Amino acid sequence: MKNIFDIETETDFLTACLENFRFQYDNIEVYRKFVDYLKINPENVDSLEKIPFLPIEMFKNHQILDQNISTDFYFQSSGTTQMNLSKHFIADTHLYEESIYKSFEQFIGKPEDFIFLGLLPSYLERQNSSLIYMVDFLMKKSAKPENGYFLYNHEDLFTLLNQLQDKKVILFGVSFALLDFLDYCNSATKTLNHSSTLTVIETGGMKGRKEEMTKDELLKILQEGFKTEKIYSEYSMTELLSQAYSLGENVYECPNWMRVLVRNAEDPFNYEKEGRTGAINIIDLANLHSCSFIATQDLGKALPNHKFQVLGRIDHSDIRGCSLLVS
Repeated sequence: MKNIFDIETETDFLTACLENFRFQYDNIEVYRKFVDYLKINPENVDSLEKIPFLPIEMFKNHQILDQNISTDFYFQSSGTTQMNLSKHFIADTHLYEESIYKSFEQFIGKPEDFIFLGLLPSYLERQNSSLIYMVDFLMKKSAKPENGYFLYNHEDLFTLLNQLQDKKVILFGVSFALLDFLDYCNSATKTLNHSSTLTVIETGGMKGRKEEMTKDELLKILQEGFKTEKIYSEYSMTELLSQAYSLGENVYECPNWMRVLVRNAEDPFNYEKEGRTGAINIIDLANLHSCSFIATQDLGKALPNHKFQVLGRIDHSDIRGCSLLVS
């Protein structure tokens, strides 16, 4: 099997996808049962559109893991203790780390060149966060003494950002926490010094914490508040081992081993044309030992050159055809 990080062409990608599909059909029991339930013959799967995408809800009720591997290490989705949370069991952390590094390097730059700050309170306050693992790994690669996390100590973050105004700084922040920080700056009449070397990367996370707003509205508020030319965004989730990045304007790009397809929200085997809204399917070839083909509950649009937009979440009442075998 070709190293996924060596993929360069469409042919490389398709070949790797079909190899992953057959490997996972053979070795991941839940996925095999799902494919069989759909009465799909694996031998007839010869294109991306024919690959069955596993509903993401399956990670809440099943262990999606290569039957030849035993591991106790997993990432867990956020939520309350009363909720049934997704668990993504991880067979190979080195594969995840290579995916983190190469994706970040492709879209942002070498981690060693940056100071990393994290404003990720909701993630720091729980166990087994894939996002915290990612930022921890980038901090280790950076090895800068200024690296660090902030919970609700906004004054400390404000002071440090102004002290670092001439250094290359990445601020990873969950959306509501970035807005809370800007609210603090405004209420305390504190002004962030303009810095062309500050890169803010928002990681989503508004649901239930702030008044709902569109992504465009969010990016505009953050851009004005942090006085940066653009606000970057990172798109991933517990069930993935790869990240897509937006370098502004809510337009995301995937690394070569990741791809987004937009399905019809009511018919999971029909795909929307570029520019039309539908539900997001994700191919993540770094998920070698779980499932590389995931049907999410996010809404989005496919754009030219494999770029895409994220527009929100599917209302549960709108989900059709992708709830098979969830229980």
